[in-house]
Amino acid sequence: MKWRSVSKNLGGLFDLDLKQEMIANFEEKMSMPDFWDDNERAQSLISELNAVKSVVEQYAKLNNDHEELQMMLELAEEEDDESMGQELKESVEQLLDRVSDFELQLLLNQPHDKLNAIVELHPGAGGTESQDWGMMLYRMYTRWAEKRGFKVEVLDYQDGDEAGIKSVTMLVKGYNAYGYLKAEKGVHRLVRISPFDSAGRRHTSFASCDVMPEIDDTIEIEIRSEDLKVDTYRASGAGGQHVNKTESAIRITHMPTGVVVACQQERSQIANRDRAMKMLRSKLYERKIEEQMKELAEIRGVQSDIAWGSQIRSYVFHPYSMVKDHRTSVETGNVGAVMDGDLDAFIDGYLRNQIRHDA
Repeated sequence: MKWRSVSKNLGGLFDLDLKQEMIANFEEKMSMPDFWDDNERAQSLISELNAVKSVVEQYAKLNNDHEELQMMLELAEEEDDESMGQELKESVEQLLDRVSDFELQLLLNQPHDKLNAIVELHPGAGGTESQDWGMMLYRMYTRWAEKRGFKVEVLDYQDGDEAGIKSVTMLVKGYNAYGYLKAEKGVHRLVRISPFDSAGRRHTSFASCDVMPEIDDTIEIEIRSEDLKVDTYRASGAGGQHVNKTESAIRITHMPTGVVVACQQERSQIANRDRAMKMLRSKLYERKIEEQMKELAEIRGVQSDIAWGSQIRSYVFHPYSMVKDHRTSVETGNVGAVMDGDLDAFIDGYLRNQIRHDA
C-alpha cells in the first residue's frame, strides 16, 4: 500500500510546470542590466533560484528511481526471483524515506518558511547550570545547521558568569531555515546530574529558544527613530582584532514595545546597526503575527500559551536517557545523538502535526 502511494504523493504535491515557470522568471530577472545594482537582493534571488532548481532535480531523481524500482519489482514478480527480494525491499524503504523528506520540503509553503532564521537562546534561572545548558543548546543547533549545509553567523554573544552563555543570537542562513527551525521555538528542559554541584545532585534547568524569520526591507514595519534608544558597547567573545577595543557593538531598544536587539558580529558600528535594525524589524513583525494568532485563537476558543512557562521538550540525562517532545510525543533514548544535532525526527514530527492540525 505504501509503495502504491509513492506516485500519488509525488504527483499530488509537486507541480513541475509551476516550478519551471518560476525558474524561467528568475532567469529573466537575472538577465536584466540592473540585476547586480542591489548585490544583496541579487544574491537572495540566486539562492532562491538554486533552491528551486534543487527541488526540481530531487523530483526528477525520485521519479526516475521510482520508475526503475517499479520495473525491477515487476521483473522479479514475473521471474519469481526471491534472491532479489531483500535488496529490493531495502531499496523501496530507502526511496520511501526520501519521498517522505521531499514531501516535508514541499509542505513548507508558508510565506516566510523559505527565509533565513534568527535564533535567540536565553538560559532561565539557575546560574551556571542554566547558562551551561544554554551553551549545550547553542552547540546542538550549530551542529544541526552544519549537517543541513546551512551557514551560521553569531550576531550577539554574552558569556556566562563561570561557564556557558548568558545569551546568544545567531543567524542561520539557508533555504527553508525558518521553516524547519520554527519547530524549536519554546522552552527546553534539562534534567541531569550537575557537573557544577560537588554533592552530585540532580538539577533541572530551563532555556528558551526564540526563532524568527529574517525579514528584509521589503516588509513594511513602521519604526520611528524617536522610538529607539541606541546604546554602543565593546564587543565580547570570539570575533577578531576589533573585539574589546572599539565600541562597535550596538544595542537598540524599541521603547513602545520594550523589544531589545543587539549585534556585535560586524567590524563597524554602522554595519552592526544595520544588522540590528533587521533583527528589530523581524521581532516586531513576529510580534504582530503572534498578536494576530492570539486574536484568532480567542475567536476559535483555543488557549494558546506562548509564554515562558511551559516546556516543549525535555532532555533527561539522569536517572535514564531520553529526549521527548511534549507536543508530538516523539522521543528517543539516544540523547548523545540529539545533542550532536540529530533533530530531524522532532522537527519532522512537529511540522507534520501542524500540517494535520491546520488541515
